[in-house]
Amino acid sequence: MNPKHHIEFADFQQIDLRIGTVLNAQEFPQATKPAYILQIDFGAEIGVLKSSAQITDLYDISELEGKQVVAVVNFPAKQIGPIQSQCLVTGFHQQNGSVTLCVPDEPVPNGSRLC
Repeated sequence: MNPKHHIEFADFQQIDLRIGTVLNAQEFPQATKPAYILQIDFGAEIGVLKSSAQITDLYDISELEGKQVVAVVNFPAKQIGPIQSQCLVTGFHQQNGSVTLCVPDEPVPNGSRLC
């Protein structure tokens, strides 16, 4: 890796990655690319946030409710069509372009911060 791409640990600490539980998932037909609208509970400190997630290739709406996901909760809200996405759900692109969600192996209290 080229040293100019290194960041300081303090830079990483500014990214607020939290665990949350999907309360509701809906189709998002107005999205440019296929996506769902997720309502995610991040616990008492942060509350419920909305996100647009392009995860339709690998996940059906019926399996998302109750699933815990990792999301960035301190980006500014982003207008995506008719909704404001309030957090960024994280995942990894597969070779075919589909996204695999970043999820914990075991249940974690909502709002827990990645350390």
